[in-house]
Amino acid sequence: MPQVLEFSDVVVRRNARDIIDRLDWEVSDDQRWVVLGPNGAGKTTILQLADTLIHPTSGTVTILGERLGRTDVFELRPRIGFASSAMARRIPGDETVLNVVLTAAFSVVGRWREDYEDIDERRALRVLAEWRLEELADRTFGTLSDGEQKRVQIARSIMTDPELLLLDEPTASLDLGAREELLTLLGGYAQAPTTPAMVMVTHHVEEIPVGFTHVLLLREGRAVAAGPLAEALTGETLTETFGTPIVLREEDGRFTARAAR
Repeated sequence: MPQVLEFSDVVVRRNARDIIDRLDWEVSDDQRWVVLGPNGAGKTTILQLADTLIHPTSGTVTILGERLGRTDVFELRPRIGFASSAMARRIPGDETVLNVVLTAAFSVVGRWREDYEDIDERRALRVLAEWRLEELADRTFGTLSDGEQKRVQIARSIMTDPELLLLDEPTASLDLGAREELLTLLGGYAQAPTTPAMVMVTHHVEEIPVGFTHVLLLREGRAVAAGPLAEALTGETLTETFGTPIVLREEDGRFTARAAR
């Protein structure tokens, strides 16, 4: 399968510290990856590289066939969907949900003087329906619950039919019901044949949706394990990643983890 993301000997150094340390990693267009690791492991930095927001200190990053540093990132970014809490903070609280999603067509945050065609609005309404948000189309973003805001962010990120979708802790801060609703939607989306390659960062194995295929485990910027979930996600690899003995269980495609007794 074609590769959409390739890291080759990538180093990201800040203040004499290697946040990413000689990472080799490849993502194909039919894969859905989850990136796990403790705080400070480099997870968000990987997403920033994949979204062209930063460049590596050394090594090469190739995104959708374009090498970072040798391509126009402003032409590349519309091909990438990215949902994160940082993006949510940029969305005006008085913007309607429909406009939050619609403005992705112009890669802007906040409706201004753009002219949208009927096809854009129909596309936005269809995406809202897919993420159970159609009844909220006229609500303002600032009045939504955390779970609703997370779903709006994801809907916005897929508005332009991206070739690569990046999700930074999409279930963080959600209560149990909102988390499970979002994981169910993500699982269905991940298993659809037309879905692009996905990379999702999280802290917890319980937040891995059904339908995700691969895992990258990071510790101090280095890969502890990377590959298919069934092979790379084990109690042993989690123990090494988080530095404490971990017992892993799987049931019906969902995972749980706890400290070993």
